[in-house]
Amino acid sequence: MQKTMLMTILGPDRPGIVEELSTLVAEADGNWLESSMSHLAGHFAGMVQFSIPQLREAHLRSSLEALSSTGLECIVKDAAASGIERSACFSLEIVGHDRPGIVRAISDVIAQAGGNVEAFSSHVESAPMSGDMLFNARLNVCFPADVHVEGLDACFAEIGNELTLDVNWEPQNA
Repeated sequence: MQKTMLMTILGPDRPGIVEELSTLVAEADGNWLESSMSHLAGHFAGMVQFSIPQLREAHLRSSLEALSSTGLECIVKDAAASGIERSACFSLEIVGHDRPGIVRAISDVIAQAGGNVEAFSSHVESAPMSGDMLFNARLNVCFPADVHVEGLDACFAEIGNELTLDVNWEPQNA
């Protein structure tokens, strides 16, 4: 019987981490399904969803625990359905002068509307002409089917005006 698992990995970045992880999953007869990985502040940070024969789970868990000797921390959990219904999903793009509180302001609007952030990536970069630091973010967010889109639009416009941000959002294809 196959079991779907989630794994998070964090540790000092070095060449070969993905190969090492994929080898351990393959040696346990697992199948790598989905992943997201990044280099952040000199560290490797990743998430992986994989399926594995239930009888091989203990073997894989012990192999992953052994990676702690190399500085990698792995946490493995059973994947379970979230129970969150994906109804009205949107892509958000945010660009503006970097300052504290941008993520909090945007996430507050999303949470107040009952939204769920399904993907979020951000970075800060130097603006081409001025050299000022610009905050850039992309989010995929799903709201309940009865979300008041006009109200969200007004909230995002207000945040954009208050924090001098461009907040663009559009429906995702289902």
